[in-house]
Amino acid sequence: MPEPQDAPPSEPLADRHRRLVWGFDAVVDQVRDWDAPTPVAAWRARDVVLHLVTWSQGFLAAGGVDLVRQVDPEDPATTWRDHAAEIQSLLESDAAGEPFAHPYAGSGPLAEVIDRFYTTDVLMHTWDLAESAGVASGLDPVECEHLLAGMSLSEQLLRDSGQYGPAVPVPADSDGVTRLMGFIGRDPQWAADA
Repeated sequence: MPEPQDAPPSEPLADRHRRLVWGFDAVVDQVRDWDAPTPVAAWRARDVVLHLVTWSQGFLAAGGVDLVRQVDPEDPATTWRDHAAEIQSLLESDAAGEPFAHPYAGSGPLAEVIDRFYTTDVLMHTWDLAESAGVASGLDPVECEHLLAGMSLSEQLLRDSGQYGPAVPVPADSDGVTRLMGFIGRDPQWAADA
């Protein structure tokens, strides 16, 4: 579960979600094998989508926000698009500014909590799905660098959460995407056929 620095204030949170969903959609469109391995041990490509959908459903339900979309493991692309549209509608509704309290993740306006925990997860898992599919992630190195700077402030807390593996060392001159992936425990040299 991410605990990053918030998105830069120049971009409305609903717009950030929409932009990152478009990026994830672009990768989804290129997946040819939903059973292909991913950089996340024991996950297949479909598991990346199912994680994003079911994790966020459970996370929001714990704070009293129930999503209605059904999960179809046999059709991850449609499951993803329906779910992303539901989250987008939530972010564009009056509910976005309402208080949201999670028993373990604290409280804040709903849109800010979604951005901090879920939208950021979409960003990070875009890389996983892209690597699985053997395509470019399209992630912005500057945005990843920004996210890494915020997450680094809470590194021990993140490690203790069990949501991230040990950091993978990367060359000091690596771009923001590579550095972020190494920080969260991904091996930037991962290959499906390795």
